[in-house]
Amino acid sequence: MPKTQSLVQANPNRWKALALLCFANFLVMMDTAIIQVALPSIKDALGYTEANLQWVMNAFLILFGGLLLLGGRLADLFGHRRIFMWGVSILTIASLFAGLAWNEMSLNVSRAIQGAGSALIAPAALSIIMILFSENKKEMGKTLAFWGLSGAAGGSLGIVLGGVLTQLFSWRWTLLFYVPVGILVLILSPKLLEKGKRKIGRIDFAGAVSVTAALVLIVYGIVTAEHSGWQAPSTVWPLAIGAVLFIIFILIQVFRKEPLVPLSIFKTTNLTAGNVSLILLSASWFPLIYFLILYLQQVLQFEPFMAAMGMLPAPVLMAIFMIVLADKVMEKFGMKVTMFIGFIILGISGLLFSGNTVDGNYWGDVFIALLLAALGNALAYLPATTAAVSEAKSDESGLASGLYNTTYQVGSAVGLAIMVSIAAATTASVTGTMAVTLNEGYQQAFFWCGMVALAGAVLALLFVRSSKS
Repeated sequence: MPKTQSLVQANPNRWKALALLCFANFLVMMDTAIIQVALPSIKDALGYTEANLQWVMNAFLILFGGLLLLGGRLADLFGHRRIFMWGVSILTIASLFAGLAWNEMSLNVSRAIQGAGSALIAPAALSIIMILFSENKKEMGKTLAFWGLSGAAGGSLGIVLGGVLTQLFSWRWTLLFYVPVGILVLILSPKLLEKGKRKIGRIDFAGAVSVTAALVLIVYGIVTAEHSGWQAPSTVWPLAIGAVLFIIFILIQVFRKEPLVPLSIFKTTNLTAGNVSLILLSASWFPLIYFLILYLQQVLQFEPFMAAMGMLPAPVLMAIFMIVLADKVMEKFGMKVTMFIGFIILGISGLLFSGNTVDGNYWGDVFIALLLAALGNALAYLPATTAAVSEAKSDESGLASGLYNTTYQVGSAVGLAIMVSIAAATTASVTGTMAVTLNEGYQQAFFWCGMVALAGAVLALLFVRSSKS
């Protein structure tokens, strides 16, 4: 056979590797959602208070978001496959302990370790994809669509699977589920993924500690505000210390020779705009789905299994829109227009949800708006992801992947905390039956999810440079 450079570059296992890496991303993103329907069962089994129950989710989200930059740097230095497999191993072991949790603390700690393992998996997996498909821009667009779909489907299908496992078996299986599938990923990884090379370089531990602590404290402060109020010391001090630590992190990056995040990477306009877009997208989409589940269960009185089935159209529709439509729209109109349209449609869906009533019905109050939300998310996500990662240099792929994942997860955690605070404040200020007061809060949350998405449309219009030729 002729030995050409293109043949050397094109890994024959790249599509199988993509399937494995997307499956791993699916598992990571599902871990943020699979537990949601099981929360009432966990509360009864382990004796959580209503206030403390949120930490089943936030323990994962905070460590995940806080350690992603370090995970990306470790992947660049020690080899992407090695760090990917370490992450899967940590996630698998932590899932076993989480599924066997005997009290509140043991579950919270296990969930936090799950988040730490996921922070190694996500940037390493995306880096491998970028390296595998970097030689073919058409393939890269398609692979990013698959990657985006795997994450979005993980979040949506996680709710469905969580409802099924909780109702048929036990809440513990929403966590133990990760043990066999994690082992499967570990068995397949050496066969499908190239080993990769270690690079010489230092780890910016001071930067990693400061930014991780800053993100943890800021998210913690926002989460605490829901229960304690924005002026309470338990809210103010974490936010203030987190802000100071973030400033220290920036100063460290300016003066260190091998920083965790070389600030020069932000000179790429689209990379910066893409990451900010992902913050706004996740801050709109993640809370919207969260409150839609609550609306189905606590206002329309759906059983957990039926609520999960009611969410099933979201991943199905996103699969169709992401693979069949989004890539073609972006190829025809470019990143700017595609992202703008996506954010507008997602914003409209939030505003439609904000009109939901206590005596509403699924087809009239949920399905149409859910269809629009799935379409808007698909159209906004692909160009935002492309802008955030595709223009990074190959030796900064782990960094770009870490930034992309960090902005998305921090946007999810912060957006959810803010929307929960808005909903709780509204619910407390109105009178009526529980369904009425809850629905008032949900309406406000949906409204502001829509407004955040519309802000994303403005950002796309002003700052994104279209790649359309």
